[in-house]
Amino acid sequence: MSKVLIVDDSATAREMLGSILRKLGMKVIEARDGVEAKQLLQSDRPDLVVLDIIMPRMNGYDLCRWLKKMPDGEKIPILMCSSKGEEFDRYWGIKQGADAYITKPFHPSELVHTVKSLLRNLA
Repeated sequence: MSKVLIVDDSATAREMLGSILRKLGMKVIEARDGVEAKQLLQSDRPDLVVLDIIMPRMNGYDLCRWLKKMPDGEKIPILMCSSKGEEFDRYWGIKQGADAYITKPFHPSELVHTVKSLLRNLA
């Protein structure tokens, strides 16, 4: 069973993402911002991180860079899922270390396809 960390300051977004991923049989853990996610990541390593960009205390770009510098952090795929939908936003997210980027609102099948693809690349 894959474990996914969802990092988003929106409870609605966390619930929606979590519901889709749980239906795929995944274990879901959640954080409300980058600071809370850092604490979780230091003790509980997920197989994948789904990450919003705009959050209080620590944004998604900063958390992404921090995670990729952690020992073995570069092995954890990051899916940025943000309402920031310009081509520059996508480019900058990938440049910070994200492995994939989808824009909110997204179709559930796009999320499922992207998550499965990222997890398949781990095997």
